[in-house]
Amino acid sequence: MKKLVVLTGSGISAESGLKTFRDAGGLWENYDVMQVASIDGWHLDKELVLRFYNERRAQLENAVPNAGHSGLVELEEFFDVHIITQNVDNLHEKAGSKNIIHLHGELTKVRSIGDDSLIYDIGYKSIVLGDTCEKGYQLRPHIVWFGEPVPAMEEAAQIASKADIFAVIGTSLIVYPAAGLINYIPQGVPIFLIDPNPVNSPMHRKIEYIKEKAGRGVGILKEKLLVKK
Repeated sequence: MKKLVVLTGSGISAESGLKTFRDAGGLWENYDVMQVASIDGWHLDKELVLRFYNERRAQLENAVPNAGHSGLVELEEFFDVHIITQNVDNLHEKAGSKNIIHLHGELTKVRSIGDDSLIYDIGYKSIVLGDTCEKGYQLRPHIVWFGEPVPAMEEAAQIASKADIFAVIGTSLIVYPAAGLINYIPQGVPIFLIDPNPVNSPMHRKIEYIKEKAGRGVGILKEKLLVKK
């Protein structure tokens, strides 16, 4: 069974009603991105950051996967599908995808600021200042913020390097290090890019564009892949 590796971004979740990260000129749900999604923002105002992610969790609880998510699950019948997502939501999990790497963390989890190994699944609950881990350290969102390393990047690069087919869905390919994954894909591996908007993709790789939103685009990808099987 061929290995289909899929890199997903906020565009796939937009059809489920979740705002994309770079909407409204640097604002995310009316918050300045750097205030709520950077390590400096955390140090400046922990209460604001915690409130922001509490709101995102509450929003996520009612969000449902769309045709893009479910289409990737359907492809598991024909391919060994591995999803590398930049999204912090759990819509791939809700849809039923089995192999998922979250590059930028997970919204439904928190971790200790004093021990990175202490990670807790809190679902859609809120956390506030004073909520601590078993060692007494404050809990923070299990999110990779601007200014922090991306721990899952090495594993994602290894998976990308073994791809037989690679697809990019709903991401601009300008956010690094995730955008650099395309450099790990073996030469000759077919690459598909699903996005309704123009994307500045690497000129050194041949890419087949599907200029559609994720829901319809994944359906077209499925047709193309099954014809080639």
